[in-house]
Amino acid sequence: MNNDDQEMRPEYPAELIKSGARGKYAKRYREGTNVVTIDPELNKLFPSAEAVNRALRRYAQEHKLLP
Repeated sequence: MNNDDQEMRPEYPAELIKSGARGKYAKRYREGTNVVTIDPELNKLFPSAEAVNRALRRYAQEHKLLP
């Protein structure tokens, strides 16, 4: 199943989906996370959180933003 697919998987019963509230925890999630998205061309250069953190840490050190 890709992200563009709007069909529900057959293993999820409709009753379960109908009982929930869309976005119920969205605000709380945004307040408690620091998740960011990167552009697809950058994702090719930095394919993991470790790669992104390593690059940002090096940048910050080179610009004397970190000790």
